[in-house]
Amino acid sequence: MAANSKRLFSAFSQHLQVQGTVTDGTAPLPGVTVSVRGRTSNAAITDYNGQYSISVSPTDTLSVSFIGFKTRLIPVKGRSKIDITLEYDTTTLQEVRVNAGYYSVKESERTGSIARITSKDIETQPVTNVLAAMQGRMTGVSITQTTGVPGGAFDIKVRGQNSIRSDANAPLYIIDGVPYSSDPIGYSQTSTPFPSLTSPLNSIDPASIESIEVLKDADATSIYGSRGANGVVLITTKKGRKGKTTFSVNASTGASSVTRFAKLMDTEQYLNMRRHAFANDGITSYPASAFDVNGTWDQNRYTDWQKTLTGRTALTTILNASVQGGSERTQFRLSGGSSQQSTVFPGEFTYKKSGVQLSVTHTSADDRFRLSVNTGYNLQNNNQPAFDFTYTAKFLAPNAPALYDENRKLNWAGNTWLNPLRNLEAKFKSKTRDLITGAVVSYDISKGFQLKANLGYSDLNHMETRINPSTIYNPVANVTSASSTLFVNNTQRTSWIVEPQINFDREFAGSKLSVILGSTFQDQTTTSLAQSGTGFSSNSLIYNMASASTSRTLFSEKPQYRYQAFFGRINYTIEEKYILNLTARRDGSSRFGPENQFANFGAIGAAWLFSKEKFMINNQWLSFGKLRASYGTTGSDKIGDYQYLDTYTTTGVLYDGNVGLQPSRLFNPDFGWEVNKKLEAALEIGFLHDRIFLTAAWYQNRSSNQLVGIPLASTTGFSTLQANLDALVQNNGLEFTLRTENITGKTFSWTTNFNISTNKNKLLEFPNLQGSSYSQTYRIGLPLNIRLLYQFEGVDPQTGLYKFSDLNLDGKITSPEDKQIAMDLTPKYYGGLQNQLSYKAWKLDFLFQFVKQKNTIASLDPAGQMSNMPVRFVDSWTNPGDQTPYQIYTAGYNNGAVNNGYLYNSSTAFVTDASFIRLKNIALSWLIPLQLKNVQCSLNVQAENLLTFTNYQDGDPEFISSGNLSPLKTITGGIQFNF
Repeated sequence: MAANSKRLFSAFSQHLQVQGTVTDGTAPLPGVTVSVRGRTSNAAITDYNGQYSISVSPTDTLSVSFIGFKTRLIPVKGRSKIDITLEYDTTTLQEVRVNAGYYSVKESERTGSIARITSKDIETQPVTNVLAAMQGRMTGVSITQTTGVPGGAFDIKVRGQNSIRSDANAPLYIIDGVPYSSDPIGYSQTSTPFPSLTSPLNSIDPASIESIEVLKDADATSIYGSRGANGVVLITTKKGRKGKTTFSVNASTGASSVTRFAKLMDTEQYLNMRRHAFANDGITSYPASAFDVNGTWDQNRYTDWQKTLTGRTALTTILNASVQGGSERTQFRLSGGSSQQSTVFPGEFTYKKSGVQLSVTHTSADDRFRLSVNTGYNLQNNNQPAFDFTYTAKFLAPNAPALYDENRKLNWAGNTWLNPLRNLEAKFKSKTRDLITGAVVSYDISKGFQLKANLGYSDLNHMETRINPSTIYNPVANVTSASSTLFVNNTQRTSWIVEPQINFDREFAGSKLSVILGSTFQDQTTTSLAQSGTGFSSNSLIYNMASASTSRTLFSEKPQYRYQAFFGRINYTIEEKYILNLTARRDGSSRFGPENQFANFGAIGAAWLFSKEKFMINNQWLSFGKLRASYGTTGSDKIGDYQYLDTYTTTGVLYDGNVGLQPSRLFNPDFGWEVNKKLEAALEIGFLHDRIFLTAAWYQNRSSNQLVGIPLASTTGFSTLQANLDALVQNNGLEFTLRTENITGKTFSWTTNFNISTNKNKLLEFPNLQGSSYSQTYRIGLPLNIRLLYQFEGVDPQTGLYKFSDLNLDGKITSPEDKQIAMDLTPKYYGGLQNQLSYKAWKLDFLFQFVKQKNTIASLDPAGQMSNMPVRFVDSWTNPGDQTPYQIYTAGYNNGAVNNGYLYNSSTAFVTDASFIRLKNIALSWLIPLQLKNVQCSLNVQAENLLTFTNYQDGDPEFISSGNLSPLKTITGGIQFNF
């Protein structure tokens, strides 16, 4: 008996080295995790040849897992060599769970509209803003990059523009359960390099994101009530996983440049235009100020100012590292990253970003208590010129003087021009520190009954400055530092949220019931202070406000936003075929008057999985089929704080040594919620085990009770009253997604994803529109995004002047009477086509983004003045009888030509096709065949905005503004280690 026990103990305590190869039946599989079941700290990873080696006990069981394959459990049974074959996991797309906010749901069982991308999509893109990673990949989500300057913002709309106010259409952002305010943190006097104020979304590190879900319809968003009126963007960061502690390091570097330049006149074409302009105006002797043609400037000189001022190669470096692991009960992940971007402008300017994220999850031994804590801390340091050189680059004369003289100093050419590089001394700087931390605590009281709490805290500190030193002026003007100015903006935003919740789940008689009851308590305080200082004893003290001889407070406020809500969800499923989902929420907001601080919102969603009906089960082609529909209401309180109150602001004017106050807003106790009613119907259908999967959805959103300023008579002393306007805005559209697994071989696979969205926006109602201040902005029955223009009639062949329709027949062209032609600038449709291919150790991923749209061309001065023009203006009117698209040149002395030239910028000729197809992203990676145990190394090449196909002639068609830098083309190369 004792001997048998001794032999048994010896068998259990003995260790042996097990080796082998893991394959898919044909080829070896690198990167497979081989661990001992129950002891995840003891694990190995197969090398490039699929080989592994691990120390085990004879009675252990190996757990072999790899993404895309079924996990296998293999008893050792004393063997020292075990070759393993893995089977492909045929789990369909519908088994994937998606984040729906307060709960997660399987794709097959969701009743709402949710678009999703994962870290696999994000990691192939060399981007630093999370919204850039979403472009072209989601139906119903329109994202436009507003500038190519590092640290710039993006504009996002989920299923169109719901609110008349353009600044009230941003979705709600949730990071690991914590609301993240997207309200701007910049100030108009300091955020000058950007067309929009500084956005806090730049703080989010794309490398830390596991998935992004966008909730769109009422069924998905109503549980967020008023905050979900414009959609909800759920960002889930990466978490630790059980198993051996693993490390990952990813480093890349690359270059960026302008995607497209406008085609402008060269020196010969430009001077020919100028000379004809003076001749047309009857000027035979060039004025002294016409330096470009009177001989002052070299008339043989040519400078491509676009390439000179915006044509540099900007360098990009990105470094990310992480460590993760854990036991069955506790997992962790610690990651950090940094990036640095220079600019395409002259000078040494950089945008630096760094951060660290920590995630810890723990489950008690009895599996009843769970804790998940996620913390992220990010830093930004942005140093840019305070002026975008794009406008100057487009319109500066091509024979303008050299930037530097023979002494390498700024060339002022005898005070004949304003050297554009003078603005390099006018600098914009910003520093941002952003902390966001959240925790989810849950306890299972009994089977199917759970108490849960979501806790969150965020703290953002942002400071930005802009300086105008005296050194931006010509030294001969003898401007001293007494004229130097400093603008400073400080913003601090702190927020906390507590969300207690009760969950109940029960299965009975082929049915499932899930109930969620919860509440939300949120508090947000924003402190903003903007100041200016003028007059410094030295420019070396320009950043010291105390050194300014005159200082002013431009803006100062400390609003507090409080939000309280109660919400509930009931989900009932019968036989996994019939699903009913009910959500409701009662919201309270401090932004409304005492009579309307609370409102109720709710939705109903239903789904029918007809592929599980008896008459469909044996269908050889159809693998999945679902019909779903939803209807409900959400609200909006995006109007700013204290808008319903009597408020006063400082005049900024001294009187008898005191600064006075003036009333700024009238009290409105009835100021209440904007309401958005949403309706949707959709079909989801899969064929051949979901190798072909199609989703088609139709939706209609109607937003009423619009939060706008109602105009008041000037005799009241106020221009507007903040109130609810009985205007109605409708968005309806179609969304299609198609996913196909074209080839799923053992060594080669090819998957295609296609999506396309169309949205029609329409203003259905607007009481007394013609009598309001919006009479020349909107039209009933037309989209909100319209431009009222003159009707362009071409060029008069006799006079050579532009012609426009005289709509009121008064014999002259006047505004607004003749400016009544509405042009719709809303994109007709947009989408993307993605292909993912893999062959052995190679992977290729590329995405084409497309947009069908009209937009305005760059605003132009009348051709012939001292400003360069697009090369197409060479074809301008010269002699009576000429049939040309452009009018007679004028140097500014022909009042008719000057006036009509500016009318041209407000006419239908000003609108052109700005559609484009863009190779938005391409990524190629290769897994290097290293002969190192548990080490993987891969090389990758990635590109963003690589190619653009468009008929638009004035530069990049995505964001059209003559004064702002367009999105950049970026190419990077990198290396990644996993060990």
